[in-house]
Amino acid sequence: MSNTENRVITPLFDADANAQSIAATLNTQRQSFIDDGYPTLKTRIDRLDRLIDLLRVNKQRFSDALRADYRARSHFDSVVFDVLVPIESLKYLRKNTANWMKKESRGAKFPLNLLGADAHVFYQPLGVVGIVSPWNFPVQLTFSPLGNAISAGNRAMIKPSELTPETSALMAELIHNTFAPEEIAVVNGGPDVASAFCGQAFNHLVFTGAPSVAKHVMRAAAENLVPLTLELGGKCPVIIGEGADLKAAVERTFTFKTMNAGQICLAPDYTYVKASQLEEFIQLARQFVESNFGTLNDNPDYGSVINARHRGRIASYIQEAHDRGYRVEALADDIGLAQPESHNKLAPTLVINPDSDAKIMCDEIFGPAMAVKTYDNIDSVCTEINAGERPLALYYFGSSKAEIQQIKLNTTSGGMVVNDIAAHVLQDTMPLGGVGHSGMGSYHGFDGFRQLSHAKAYYKQGLVSLTPYFKAPHTDKMLKLLEKVMG
Repeated sequence: MSNTENRVITPLFDADANAQSIAATLNTQRQSFIDDGYPTLKTRIDRLDRLIDLLRVNKQRFSDALRADYRARSHFDSVVFDVLVPIESLKYLRKNTANWMKKESRGAKFPLNLLGADAHVFYQPLGVVGIVSPWNFPVQLTFSPLGNAISAGNRAMIKPSELTPETSALMAELIHNTFAPEEIAVVNGGPDVASAFCGQAFNHLVFTGAPSVAKHVMRAAAENLVPLTLELGGKCPVIIGEGADLKAAVERTFTFKTMNAGQICLAPDYTYVKASQLEEFIQLARQFVESNFGTLNDNPDYGSVINARHRGRIASYIQEAHDRGYRVEALADDIGLAQPESHNKLAPTLVINPDSDAKIMCDEIFGPAMAVKTYDNIDSVCTEINAGERPLALYYFGSSKAEIQQIKLNTTSGGMVVNDIAAHVLQDTMPLGGVGHSGMGSYHGFDGFRQLSHAKAYYKQGLVSLTPYFKAPHTDKMLKLLEKVMG
Protein backbone atom coordinates (compact mmCIF):
# COMPACT_ATOMS: atom_id res chain seq x y z
CA MET A 1 0.00 0.00 0.00
CA SER A 2 1.29 3.44 -0.89
CA ASN A 3 2.25 5.53 2.12
CA THR A 4 0.56 8.52 0.42
CA GLU A 5 -2.84 6.83 0.35
CA ASN A 6 -4.14 8.76 3.36
CA ARG A 7 -2.46 12.04 2.44
CA VAL A 8 -4.67 14.99 1.59
CA ILE A 9 -3.90 16.03 -1.98
CA THR A 10 -3.72 19.80 -2.41
CA PRO A 11 -4.31 21.39 -5.81
CA LEU A 12 -1.32 21.86 -8.08
CA PHE A 13 0.01 25.38 -8.34
CA ASP A 14 -1.15 27.12 -11.51
CA ALA A 15 1.70 29.62 -11.56
CA ASP A 16 5.26 28.76 -12.42
CA ALA A 17 7.62 28.07 -9.58
CA ASN A 18 10.24 30.60 -8.54
CA ALA A 19 13.60 30.44 -6.81
CA GLN A 20 12.07 30.85 -3.36
CA SER A 21 9.52 28.06 -3.76
CA ILE A 22 12.14 25.77 -5.30
CA ALA A 23 14.49 26.42 -2.38
CA ALA A 24 11.67 25.79 0.10
CA THR A 25 10.90 22.41 -1.45
CA LEU A 26 14.59 21.53 -1.48
CA ASN A 27 14.91 22.41 2.21
CA THR A 28 11.83 20.32 3.03
CA GLN A 29 13.27 17.32 1.21
CA ARG A 30 16.70 17.73 2.77
CA GLN A 31 15.28 17.98 6.30
CA SER A 32 13.03 14.97 5.74
CA PHE A 33 16.01 13.00 4.45
CA ILE A 34 17.94 13.82 7.63
CA ASP A 35 15.00 13.20 9.96
CA ASP A 36 14.11 9.82 8.46
CA GLY A 37 17.65 8.48 8.61
CA TYR A 38 19.20 5.85 6.37
CA PRO A 39 16.50 4.69 3.90
CA THR A 40 15.74 0.99 4.24
CA LEU A 41 15.41 -1.44 1.37
CA LYS A 42 11.67 -1.60 2.06
CA THR A 43 11.34 2.17 1.61
CA ARG A 44 13.28 2.15 -1.65
CA ILE A 45 11.31 -0.78 -3.10
CA ASP A 46 8.02 0.88 -2.13
CA ARG A 47 8.99 4.04 -4.02
CA LEU A 48 10.17 2.08 -7.07
CA ASP A 49 6.91 0.11 -7.07
CA ARG A 50 4.89 3.32 -7.02
CA LEU A 51 6.86 4.63 -10.00
CA ILE A 52 6.24 1.39 -11.91
CA ASP A 53 2.51 1.47 -11.13
CA LEU A 54 2.28 5.14 -12.12
CA LEU A 55 3.67 4.34 -15.57
CA ARG A 56 1.64 1.16 -16.08
CA VAL A 57 -1.69 2.72 -15.20
CA ASN A 58 -1.18 5.88 -17.29
CA LYS A 59 0.24 4.58 -20.59
CA GLN A 60 -2.60 6.04 -22.64
CA ARG A 61 -2.54 9.39 -20.84
CA PHE A 62 1.18 9.75 -21.51
CA SER A 63 0.70 8.85 -25.17
CA ASP A 64 -2.12 11.40 -25.51
CA ALA A 65 -0.05 14.12 -23.83
CA LEU A 66 2.95 13.43 -26.05
CA ARG A 67 0.78 13.54 -29.17
CA ALA A 68 -0.64 16.89 -28.04
CA ASP A 69 2.85 18.29 -27.47
CA TYR A 70 4.24 17.06 -30.80
CA ARG A 71 1.09 17.50 -32.91
CA ALA A 72 2.03 14.16 -34.49
CA ARG A 73 3.76 11.36 -32.60
CA SER A 74 3.65 7.60 -32.95
CA HIS A 75 1.54 5.92 -30.25
CA PHE A 76 3.83 2.89 -30.54
CA ASP A 77 6.98 4.96 -29.94
CA SER A 78 5.38 6.78 -27.00
CA VAL A 79 4.23 3.62 -25.23
CA VAL A 80 7.30 1.50 -25.94
CA PHE A 81 10.10 4.01 -25.44
CA ASP A 82 8.56 6.50 -23.03
CA VAL A 83 6.68 4.02 -20.81
CA LEU A 84 7.70 0.38 -21.26
CA VAL A 85 11.46 0.95 -21.47
CA PRO A 86 11.57 2.88 -18.16
CA ILE A 87 9.32 0.25 -16.56
CA GLU A 88 11.87 -2.42 -17.52
CA SER A 89 14.68 -0.31 -16.05
CA LEU A 90 12.75 0.25 -12.83
CA LYS A 91 12.07 -3.48 -12.51
CA TYR A 92 15.79 -4.14 -12.90
CA LEU A 93 16.53 -1.64 -10.14
CA ARG A 94 13.92 -3.22 -7.89
CA LYS A 95 15.48 -6.66 -8.42
CA ASN A 96 19.06 -5.57 -7.70
CA THR A 97 18.91 -2.78 -5.13
CA ALA A 98 19.31 -5.17 -2.19
CA ASN A 99 22.61 -6.48 -3.55
CA TRP A 100 23.92 -3.00 -4.31
CA MET A 101 23.20 -1.86 -0.76
CA LYS A 102 25.52 -4.51 0.69
CA LYS A 103 28.98 -3.51 1.84
CA GLU A 104 31.76 -4.02 -0.69
CA SER A 105 34.83 -5.58 0.92
CA ARG A 106 38.13 -3.98 -0.06
CA GLY A 107 40.47 -6.08 2.08
CA ALA A 108 42.78 -4.55 4.68
CA LYS A 109 46.52 -4.65 4.02
CA PHE A 110 48.66 -7.50 5.27
CA PRO A 111 49.26 -8.17 8.12
CA LEU A 112 46.43 -6.03 9.52
CA ASN A 113 43.90 -8.17 7.68
CA LEU A 114 45.05 -11.12 9.80
CA LEU A 115 44.60 -9.14 13.01
CA GLY A 116 40.92 -8.23 12.69
CA ALA A 117 41.02 -5.08 10.55
CA ASP A 118 37.93 -4.44 8.42
CA ALA A 119 38.08 -2.36 5.21
CA HIS A 120 34.97 -1.94 3.09
CA VAL A 121 32.93 0.53 1.08
CA PHE A 122 29.22 1.09 1.40
CA TYR A 123 27.11 3.24 -0.85
CA GLN A 124 25.42 6.01 1.09
CA PRO A 125 22.59 8.17 -0.32
CA LEU A 126 23.61 11.70 -1.23
CA GLY A 127 20.42 13.45 -0.13
CA VAL A 128 18.42 15.41 -2.71
CA VAL A 129 19.06 14.86 -6.43
CA GLY A 130 17.92 17.43 -8.99
CA ILE A 131 16.89 16.12 -12.42
CA VAL A 132 16.52 18.33 -15.50
CA SER A 133 14.91 16.28 -18.28
CA PRO A 134 14.54 17.05 -22.01
CA TRP A 135 11.67 17.07 -24.47
CA ASN A 136 12.60 14.31 -26.93
CA PHE A 137 11.73 11.35 -24.67
CA PRO A 138 10.47 13.32 -21.70
CA VAL A 139 9.05 10.42 -19.70
CA GLN A 140 11.87 7.94 -20.22
CA LEU A 141 14.57 10.54 -19.61
CA THR A 142 12.87 11.62 -16.40
CA PHE A 143 12.09 8.22 -14.94
CA SER A 144 15.43 6.60 -15.81
CA PRO A 145 17.62 8.88 -13.65
CA LEU A 146 14.75 9.18 -11.16
CA GLY A 147 14.78 5.42 -10.67
CA ASN A 148 18.53 5.49 -10.04
CA ALA A 149 18.09 8.30 -7.52
CA ILE A 150 15.37 6.40 -5.64
CA SER A 151 17.23 3.07 -5.75
CA ALA A 152 20.24 4.83 -4.22
CA GLY A 153 18.02 6.12 -1.39
CA ASN A 154 17.75 9.78 -2.38
CA ARG A 155 14.93 12.27 -2.59
CA ALA A 156 14.40 13.91 -5.98
CA MET A 157 13.25 17.17 -7.54
CA ILE A 158 12.45 17.23 -11.26
CA LYS A 159 12.41 20.08 -13.79
CA PRO A 160 10.83 18.75 -17.01
CA SER A 161 11.05 20.54 -20.34
CA GLU A 162 8.77 23.48 -21.08
CA LEU A 163 8.71 22.38 -24.75
CA THR A 164 6.42 19.46 -23.83
CA PRO A 165 3.98 21.29 -21.52
CA GLU A 166 1.18 18.70 -21.61
CA THR A 167 3.54 15.86 -20.72
CA SER A 168 5.31 17.91 -18.06
CA ALA A 169 1.99 18.88 -16.47
CA LEU A 170 0.86 15.25 -16.50
CA MET A 171 4.07 14.10 -14.80
CA ALA A 172 3.62 16.80 -12.16
CA GLU A 173 0.02 15.74 -11.52
CA LEU A 174 0.74 12.02 -11.30
CA ILE A 175 3.84 12.36 -9.12
CA HIS A 176 2.04 14.84 -6.87
CA ASN A 177 -0.80 12.33 -6.43
CA THR A 178 1.56 9.40 -5.81
CA PHE A 179 4.36 10.82 -3.66
CA ALA A 180 4.66 13.21 -0.78
CA PRO A 181 6.52 16.39 -1.78
CA GLU A 182 9.35 15.48 0.59
CA GLU A 183 9.88 12.29 -1.47
CA ILE A 184 9.64 13.48 -5.10
CA ALA A 185 8.59 16.90 -6.38
CA VAL A 186 8.11 18.34 -9.87
CA VAL A 187 8.87 21.96 -10.73
CA ASN A 188 7.40 23.29 -13.98
CA GLY A 189 8.14 26.53 -15.77
CA GLY A 190 10.18 28.17 -18.50
CA PRO A 191 13.88 29.03 -18.87
CA ASP A 192 13.90 31.36 -15.85
CA VAL A 193 12.59 28.56 -13.65
CA ALA A 194 15.14 26.15 -15.12
CA SER A 195 17.91 28.64 -14.34
CA ALA A 196 16.69 29.03 -10.75
CA PHE A 197 16.40 25.26 -10.43
CA CYS A 198 19.98 24.64 -11.60
CA GLY A 199 21.26 27.24 -9.15
CA GLN A 200 20.02 25.31 -6.10
CA ALA A 201 22.34 23.52 -3.67
CA PHE A 202 21.39 19.98 -4.64
CA ASN A 203 23.55 17.09 -3.52
CA HIS A 204 23.78 16.08 -7.18
CA LEU A 205 22.29 17.41 -10.42
CA VAL A 206 21.48 15.28 -13.47
CA PHE A 207 21.02 17.17 -16.73
CA THR A 208 20.00 15.62 -20.04
CA GLY A 209 20.05 17.96 -23.02
CA ALA A 210 22.22 19.94 -25.39
CA PRO A 211 25.91 20.74 -24.78
CA SER A 212 25.22 24.45 -25.31
CA VAL A 213 22.73 24.45 -22.42
CA ALA A 214 24.95 22.20 -20.31
CA LYS A 215 27.55 24.98 -20.14
CA HIS A 216 25.00 27.23 -18.40
CA VAL A 217 23.97 24.38 -16.10
CA MET A 218 27.60 23.83 -15.07
CA ARG A 219 28.09 27.52 -14.32
CA ALA A 220 24.97 27.59 -12.15
CA ALA A 221 25.89 24.38 -10.33
CA ALA A 222 29.44 25.61 -9.71
CA GLU A 223 28.15 28.36 -7.40
CA ASN A 224 27.22 25.65 -4.87
CA LEU A 225 29.87 23.08 -5.88
CA VAL A 226 27.09 20.73 -6.95
CA PRO A 227 28.43 17.57 -8.66
CA LEU A 228 26.94 16.87 -12.07
CA THR A 229 25.94 14.07 -14.36
CA LEU A 230 25.61 15.42 -17.91
CA GLU A 231 23.91 13.27 -20.53
CA LEU A 232 24.38 15.24 -23.74
CA GLY A 233 24.35 14.50 -27.43
CA GLY A 234 26.81 14.72 -30.23
CA LYS A 235 27.19 13.67 -33.81
CA CYS A 236 27.00 9.87 -33.58
CA PRO A 237 28.69 8.28 -36.62
CA VAL A 238 27.81 5.06 -38.43
CA ILE A 239 30.58 3.17 -40.23
CA ILE A 240 29.66 0.56 -42.82
CA GLY A 241 32.77 -1.58 -42.97
CA GLU A 242 34.11 -4.77 -44.46
CA GLY A 243 31.67 -7.66 -44.65
CA ALA A 244 28.65 -5.59 -43.66
CA ASP A 245 25.16 -6.77 -44.53
CA LEU A 246 24.22 -3.50 -46.23
CA LYS A 247 20.47 -4.11 -46.23
CA ALA A 248 20.44 -4.91 -42.50
CA ALA A 249 22.70 -1.93 -41.79
CA VAL A 250 20.35 0.44 -43.62
CA GLU A 251 17.24 -0.99 -41.96
CA ARG A 252 18.68 -0.69 -38.46
CA THR A 253 20.16 2.74 -39.10
CA PHE A 254 16.96 4.21 -40.52
CA THR A 255 14.73 2.56 -37.94
CA PHE A 256 16.37 4.89 -35.42
CA LYS A 257 16.75 7.80 -37.84
CA THR A 258 12.98 7.83 -38.45
CA MET A 259 11.94 6.99 -34.88
CA ASN A 260 10.65 10.16 -33.21
CA ALA A 261 11.76 11.92 -36.42
CA GLY A 262 15.40 11.30 -35.49
CA GLN A 263 15.12 13.30 -32.26
CA ILE A 264 17.18 10.87 -30.20
CA CYS A 265 20.48 11.70 -28.54
CA LEU A 266 21.80 8.32 -29.74
CA ALA A 267 20.42 8.64 -33.29
CA PRO A 268 22.81 8.17 -36.22
CA ASP A 269 23.96 11.62 -37.34
CA TYR A 270 26.23 10.83 -40.29
CA THR A 271 27.28 7.65 -42.08
CA TYR A 272 30.50 6.47 -43.72
CA VAL A 273 30.02 4.14 -46.68
CA LYS A 274 32.41 2.89 -49.36
CA ALA A 275 32.06 4.83 -52.62
CA SER A 276 31.24 1.58 -54.43
CA GLN A 277 28.22 1.08 -52.12
CA LEU A 278 26.86 4.64 -52.11
CA GLU A 279 24.13 4.23 -54.73
CA GLU A 280 22.92 0.96 -53.22
CA PHE A 281 22.87 2.60 -49.79
CA ILE A 282 20.69 5.46 -51.06
CA GLN A 283 18.37 3.06 -52.89
CA LEU A 284 17.96 0.84 -49.81
CA ALA A 285 17.28 3.88 -47.62
CA ARG A 286 14.56 5.08 -49.99
CA GLN A 287 13.06 1.59 -50.14
CA PHE A 288 13.03 1.42 -46.34
CA VAL A 289 11.05 4.65 -46.04
CA GLU A 290 8.64 3.68 -48.82
CA SER A 291 7.97 0.17 -47.51
CA ASN A 292 7.66 1.13 -43.84
CA PHE A 293 5.82 4.43 -44.14
CA GLY A 294 4.54 4.97 -47.67
CA THR A 295 3.42 8.57 -47.47
CA LEU A 296 4.46 10.57 -44.43
CA ASN A 297 2.01 13.44 -44.30
CA ASP A 298 -0.89 11.58 -42.67
CA ASN A 299 1.00 8.54 -41.43
CA PRO A 300 0.52 8.11 -37.64
CA ASP A 301 3.75 6.11 -37.36
CA TYR A 302 5.91 9.00 -38.60
CA GLY A 303 6.24 11.79 -36.08
CA SER A 304 6.83 15.52 -36.11
CA VAL A 305 9.81 17.58 -35.18
CA ILE A 306 8.99 19.09 -31.78
CA ASN A 307 8.17 22.60 -33.07
CA ALA A 308 8.45 24.94 -36.03
CA ARG A 309 11.70 26.50 -34.78
CA HIS A 310 13.53 23.19 -34.63
CA ARG A 311 12.04 22.11 -37.95
CA GLY A 312 13.27 25.34 -39.49
CA ARG A 313 16.74 24.75 -38.08
CA ILE A 314 17.00 21.30 -39.71
CA ALA A 315 15.47 22.56 -42.96
CA SER A 316 18.11 25.30 -43.04
CA TYR A 317 20.85 22.64 -43.00
CA ILE A 318 19.25 20.98 -46.02
CA GLN A 319 18.70 24.29 -47.81
CA GLU A 320 22.32 25.29 -47.27
CA ALA A 321 23.38 21.95 -48.77
CA HIS A 322 21.25 22.73 -51.85
CA ASP A 323 22.72 26.22 -52.07
CA ARG A 324 26.29 24.93 -51.88
CA GLY A 325 25.68 22.40 -54.63
CA TYR A 326 25.83 19.22 -52.60
CA ARG A 327 23.79 16.26 -53.73
CA VAL A 328 20.60 16.08 -51.66
CA GLU A 329 18.31 13.04 -51.66
CA ALA A 330 14.87 13.32 -50.06
CA LEU A 331 13.64 9.83 -49.18
CA ALA A 332 9.96 10.76 -49.50
CA ASP A 333 8.19 13.14 -51.85
CA ASP A 334 5.01 14.19 -50.05
CA ILE A 335 6.65 16.61 -47.57
CA GLY A 336 9.01 19.32 -48.76
CA LEU A 337 11.15 21.86 -46.96
CA ALA A 338 8.29 24.36 -46.69
CA GLN A 339 6.57 24.46 -43.29
CA PRO A 340 3.36 22.33 -43.27
CA GLU A 341 0.25 23.86 -41.72
CA SER A 342 -0.97 20.96 -39.56
CA HIS A 343 2.29 19.53 -38.18
CA ASN A 344 6.07 19.90 -38.14
CA LYS A 345 7.00 16.80 -40.10
CA LEU A 346 10.11 16.76 -42.28
CA ALA A 347 11.03 14.03 -44.74
CA PRO A 348 14.13 11.89 -44.09
CA THR A 349 16.82 13.49 -46.24
CA LEU A 350 20.39 12.59 -47.16
CA VAL A 351 23.15 15.10 -47.90
CA ILE A 352 25.98 13.43 -49.81
CA ASN A 353 29.63 14.26 -49.09
CA PRO A 354 29.24 17.67 -47.47
CA ASP A 355 32.40 19.52 -46.49
CA SER A 356 33.39 19.66 -42.85
CA ASP A 357 32.27 23.30 -42.57
CA ALA A 358 28.73 22.61 -43.81
CA LYS A 359 26.07 23.27 -41.17
CA ILE A 360 24.91 19.67 -41.32
CA MET A 361 28.42 18.57 -40.31
CA CYS A 362 29.02 21.24 -37.67
CA ASP A 363 25.94 20.84 -35.49
CA GLU A 364 24.14 17.83 -34.07
CA ILE A 365 21.22 17.36 -36.47
CA PHE A 366 18.69 15.95 -33.97
CA GLY A 367 16.18 15.31 -36.72
CA PRO A 368 15.49 13.18 -39.81
CA ALA A 369 18.32 14.53 -41.99
CA MET A 370 21.62 12.68 -42.35
CA ALA A 371 25.00 13.33 -43.92
CA VAL A 372 26.54 10.47 -45.92
CA LYS A 373 30.28 10.43 -46.59
CA THR A 374 32.22 8.07 -48.81
CA TYR A 375 35.61 6.77 -47.70
CA ASP A 376 38.56 4.74 -48.95
CA ASN A 377 40.06 3.25 -45.80
CA ILE A 378 39.24 2.91 -42.13
CA ASP A 379 42.28 4.97 -41.08
CA SER A 380 40.83 8.09 -42.70
CA VAL A 381 37.48 7.46 -40.99
CA CYS A 382 39.11 7.25 -37.55
CA THR A 383 41.09 10.42 -38.28
CA GLU A 384 37.92 12.35 -39.23
CA ILE A 385 35.99 11.13 -36.20
CA ASN A 386 38.84 12.03 -33.86
CA ALA A 387 39.05 15.52 -35.39
CA GLY A 388 35.55 16.30 -34.09
CA GLU A 389 33.94 16.33 -30.67
CA ARG A 390 33.60 12.96 -28.97
CA PRO A 391 30.17 11.45 -29.70
CA LEU A 392 27.73 9.79 -27.32
CA ALA A 393 27.82 6.61 -29.41
CA LEU A 394 29.55 5.12 -32.44
CA TYR A 395 28.08 2.39 -34.64
CA TYR A 396 29.96 -0.09 -36.81
CA PHE A 397 28.46 -2.57 -39.26
CA GLY A 398 30.71 -5.31 -40.57
CA SER A 399 32.57 -8.50 -39.74
CA SER A 400 36.20 -7.39 -39.83
CA LYS A 401 37.75 -8.09 -36.43
CA ALA A 402 40.69 -5.88 -37.35
CA GLU A 403 38.42 -2.91 -38.15
CA ILE A 404 36.35 -3.43 -35.02
CA GLN A 405 39.46 -3.51 -32.85
CA GLN A 406 40.97 -0.48 -34.56
CA ILE A 407 37.83 1.59 -34.08
CA LYS A 408 37.32 0.36 -30.51
CA LEU A 409 40.86 1.26 -29.44
CA ASN A 410 41.55 4.35 -31.55
CA THR A 411 38.33 6.37 -31.32
CA THR A 412 36.67 7.71 -28.19
CA SER A 413 32.90 7.71 -27.69
CA GLY A 414 30.44 7.22 -24.87
CA GLY A 415 29.57 3.76 -26.19
CA MET A 416 30.20 1.58 -29.24
CA VAL A 417 27.74 -0.84 -30.83
CA VAL A 418 28.60 -3.39 -33.51
CA ASN A 419 25.95 -4.41 -36.07
CA ASP A 420 23.11 -2.48 -34.49
CA ILE A 421 22.03 0.99 -33.42
CA ALA A 422 21.59 2.12 -29.79
CA ALA A 423 21.26 -1.49 -28.60
CA HIS A 424 23.38 -0.76 -25.53
CA VAL A 425 20.77 1.62 -24.13
CA LEU A 426 18.43 -1.35 -23.55
CA GLN A 427 21.06 -3.20 -21.51
CA ASP A 428 20.46 -2.20 -17.89
CA THR A 429 23.73 -3.90 -16.93
CA MET A 430 25.69 -1.27 -18.88
CA PRO A 431 26.27 2.43 -18.22
CA LEU A 432 24.80 5.11 -20.46
CA GLY A 433 27.04 8.12 -20.59
CA GLY A 434 29.10 10.39 -22.77
CA VAL A 435 32.67 11.59 -22.76
CA GLY A 436 33.94 15.11 -23.27
CA HIS A 437 31.46 17.12 -25.33
CA SER A 438 28.84 14.34 -25.10
CA GLY A 439 28.71 14.31 -21.32
CA MET A 440 30.19 13.22 -18.03
CA GLY A 441 29.11 10.52 -15.61
CA SER A 442 26.52 7.89 -16.40
CA TYR A 443 23.29 6.32 -15.29
CA HIS A 444 21.40 3.03 -15.77
CA GLY A 445 21.62 0.05 -13.46
CA PHE A 446 24.43 -0.24 -10.95
CA ASP A 447 26.40 2.54 -12.64
CA GLY A 448 23.52 4.94 -11.99
CA PHE A 449 23.11 3.68 -8.42
CA ARG A 450 26.80 4.27 -7.80
CA GLN A 451 26.78 7.66 -9.57
CA LEU A 452 24.04 8.92 -7.23
CA SER A 453 25.59 7.49 -4.07
CA HIS A 454 28.61 8.35 -1.97
CA ALA A 455 31.08 5.47 -1.83
CA LYS A 456 31.98 5.80 1.85
CA ALA A 457 35.26 4.21 2.91
CA TYR A 458 34.89 2.40 6.24
CA TYR A 459 37.92 1.12 8.15
CA LYS A 460 37.88 -0.49 11.59
CA GLN A 461 41.27 -1.10 13.16
CA GLY A 462 42.05 -4.56 14.45
CA LEU A 463 44.32 -5.64 17.30
CA VAL A 464 47.35 -3.72 16.05
CA SER A 465 47.69 -0.11 14.86
CA LEU A 466 50.53 1.30 12.77
CA THR A 467 50.11 4.77 14.27
CA PRO A 468 52.68 4.27 17.09
CA TYR A 469 55.38 3.75 14.45
CA PHE A 470 54.79 7.26 13.08
CA LYS A 471 54.91 9.27 16.33
CA ALA A 472 57.79 11.47 17.49
CA PRO A 473 60.56 11.41 18.47
CA HIS A 474 61.65 9.90 15.15
CA THR A 475 64.73 7.68 14.99
CA ASP A 476 66.95 6.43 12.20
CA LYS A 477 66.24 2.89 13.34
CA MET A 478 62.50 3.31 12.86
CA LEU A 479 63.00 5.05 9.50
CA LYS A 480 65.19 2.20 8.25
CA LEU A 481 62.61 -0.34 9.42
CA LEU A 482 59.81 1.47 7.58
CA GLU A 483 61.97 1.83 4.46
CA LYS A 484 62.55 -1.91 4.53
CA VAL A 485 58.88 -2.79 5.06
CA MET A 486 57.26 -0.11 2.89
CA GLY A 487 59.90 0.71 0.28
